[in-house]
Amino acid sequence: MKGWLRSDGRKGIRNVVAVAYLVECAHHVAREIAGVDRDGAHVIGFPGCFPNPYAQKMMERLCTHPNVGAVLIVSLGCESFNRFQLDQVVAATGRPVKTLVIQNTGGTRSSIAAGRDWVRAQVAELATAPQVPMAVSELVVGTVCGGSDGTSGITGNPAAGIAFDKLVAAGAACIFEETGELIGCEGIMADRAATPQLAHELRASVEKAARYYATLGYGSFASGNADGGLTTIEEKSLGAYMKSGQSPISGLIKPGDIPPKGGLYLMDVVPDGEVRFGFPNISDNAEIVEMMASGAHCTLFVTGRGSVVGSAISPVIKIAANPHMYARLSEDMDVNAGRVLEGAATLEQVGQEIFDLVCGLAEGGRSKSEELGHQEFILTYKTFEPIGPACLPV
Repeated sequence: MKGWLRSDGRKGIRNVVAVAYLVECAHHVAREIAGVDRDGAHVIGFPGCFPNPYAQKMMERLCTHPNVGAVLIVSLGCESFNRFQLDQVVAATGRPVKTLVIQNTGGTRSSIAAGRDWVRAQVAELATAPQVPMAVSELVVGTVCGGSDGTSGITGNPAAGIAFDKLVAAGAACIFEETGELIGCEGIMADRAATPQLAHELRASVEKAARYYATLGYGSFASGNADGGLTTIEEKSLGAYMKSGQSPISGLIKPGDIPPKGGLYLMDVVPDGEVRFGFPNISDNAEIVEMMASGAHCTLFVTGRGSVVGSAISPVIKIAANPHMYARLSEDMDVNAGRVLEGAATLEQVGQEIFDLVCGLAEGGRSKSEELGHQEFILTYKTFEPIGPACLPV
């Protein structure tokens, strides 16, 4: 495996230019700028206008992600986002960074032209950057499941869990998430916690999610889940839980917290405090973005009903949970875990295949979503309190 060494010691498996817009008013310009090189430049951004510490932290983490080699910040000019701080944070890492203010640059056409010139130069420069050896232990890998059905919990999710166990055994950091889809599993997660104090925090995170959804009157359960054979949130939770594998749980983090070492981590994605910002993570891409902000080099995405999304910055590996969906959407799927249902493969074999694909991404391999040009990205308003010492006992 090889990667690009960053100033903080982390290594990236990609070396892209992030074109980061700071308000929805600048989104179109950013998208047109990145269009000059869709492989080398990826659009990320925050659509809101008023300040939000969560969004500021997320954008700072994403713009300094190990897969990012340079950053173009695209500002309208009057939004409340602190573009000066973001520029300084990126510059402090040694990455090339430029801030383009549309109100000062002449408008849409002029801003696009100036941005494209800068991006072209950076993509060319990054193409010559040397790579260094990279070990599996330096990887951070996330996992989500979306469009789940009755097969997700018996094929795709357990196979992803086996891949997680192999990655953790090799020293990698692995992140599973969506506490709103772990309701009913808090006890068995607590039994795997590294310390009693962490066990308490794991339980509390799921209880918070349950209260949040109860207040909203809507859980993380869609009609498509029912159509696919799931009947309750607890049943869905048991399937989602299987993505975590069987390794001890080393810590609890929140979006933007970077795992301090290898191990298995639960990400608490439900906002702290009173319910303020609506449903926390109905969108799979929001979950992927939050894990990227915590340093995930790539994400395992298990789906039973089918999904075609990918992500900016970090590759997504799509795992089909049943053979019928795989046959319909094979051009978007990287792994057919549905072979387990047909007796054509074991869970261990599919888990090994997923592990090999993760390693292959750092050896020049590309996922299906990358090849198709998928670069979905969602960042909304949330609020979080810092984690306490009990959350990271290791």
